[in-house]
Amino acid sequence: MDLEQRGVPGGFVASTEFVEAARAQAESLGFDPHKVFVEHPIQDRTDEEMQALAEEAFEEVLAMIFESQDDQ
Repeated sequence: MDLEQRGVPGGFVASTEFVEAARAQAESLGFDPHKVFVEHPIQDRTDEEMQALAEEAFEEVLAMIFESQDDQ
C-alpha cells in the first residue's frame, strides 16, 4: 500500500490458502491490491513442481504488473 501511494506499482503472489485472508485484509485497510493466487501448498513442493507453478502463473503475474502500472 505504501509503495502504491508513492507511485510504485505492485501486487502480490500467494497460495490459494490465503484468498480469504487477502480479502479480509483488503477490506480492513480499504485497499485492494493486485494479486495472483497459485495452488496450495507451497512448502513441500520439489523444485520442479515450483517451476511448474511459476510457469502456470507467469502470464497472470505479467498482467498484474501491467495493470498496476496502468493504475498509476
